[in-house]
Amino acid sequence: MHELDDRKIIHVDMDAFYASVEQRDFPELKGKPIAVGGGNNRGVVAAASYEARKYGVRSAMPSVTAKKLCPDLIFVKHRFDKYREVSSQIRDIFLDYTDLVEPLSLDEAYLDVTENKLNYPSATVIAYDIRRRIYETTGLTASAGISINKFVAKIASDYNKPNGQKTITPEEVIPFLEELEIRKFHGIGKVTAEKMYLQGIFTGAHLKERSLEFLQEHFGKSGAHYYNIVRGLHHSPVKPDRIRKSLGAERTFSENISSEIFMKERLTQIAEEIEKRLAKNDVAGKTVTLKIKYSDFKTQTRSKTLPHFIRTKDLILATAIELMEQEGFRESVRLLGITLSNLNTDVEEADFVEVQLKFMF
Repeated sequence: MHELDDRKIIHVDMDAFYASVEQRDFPELKGKPIAVGGGNNRGVVAAASYEARKYGVRSAMPSVTAKKLCPDLIFVKHRFDKYREVSSQIRDIFLDYTDLVEPLSLDEAYLDVTENKLNYPSATVIAYDIRRRIYETTGLTASAGISINKFVAKIASDYNKPNGQKTITPEEVIPFLEELEIRKFHGIGKVTAEKMYLQGIFTGAHLKERSLEFLQEHFGKSGAHYYNIVRGLHHSPVKPDRIRKSLGAERTFSENISSEIFMKERLTQIAEEIEKRLAKNDVAGKTVTLKIKYSDFKTQTRSKTLPHFIRTKDLILATAIELMEQEGFRESVRLLGITLSNLNTDVEEADFVEVQLKFMF
């Protein structure tokens, strides 16, 4: 095994986080199938309780579909301020054990506890202790995976959900990965899995039989990644200051819209939201991407990279409108979104250009 394989990495994943917060705060929802998100005909499920998941309800599913699967489904409006508050409490617990904490979202994070503040020799014991403290502090349950790297720990955390954990020791990693179904490999989605099935790759053992050249030929740049992970090689460190790659916002409309005037009004609201978030995170970006989802659910994106960093709503909006007017719309629109990427998070001094633009609607 590689010398980095003596690392002790924990992946902590909260159980049905948004839905569990709602059930905690509103006892009448406990034990019932609930979905966080809009319950109207155009809504989307942001999160589902375990009671709802038994019916096949999943996040990102249209609310109409979710309601058909589970007629008794209860929709509750999201409260992201509350979720962020609870997430901060959980993060504080992590930091009692190590400063090497890499948040992936509000409800999951990697921790490197190879060397930890309490000098605990066992990462398994640390994971138990963290989960106990999370429950005592927030009333919520968490699951955890413990292993030699982020990739294996991430897979392990899914094994004994909810409210469980799994440790995969260095000597267990290779046998574990060989027996693992290919669709359970983190990062291998449905499309890639089906492509692997066509090549006779159904388990980690099958993947390991294929040469590096074969995998690169059939899976391009990802081939080397697949070749390494099935051998337990994944040396990505836990990054406590995870660099944000993009920042954006989007809106789904209660009714399809086709009027450019209405679209510009919505884009103005979105640009204002992004400006606030940019200010809060003290970042700026160069690339503006406009996302358009049509009434037939087909999605289109249009992007433009500027020569300078921007962070004001006026510049963001002006660029988004320019992208919108590049070509006509095929049909009415159900969602608009703006994302700002190519951020200045890796630049010491950003060349901020604050320009007051005036444009006619």
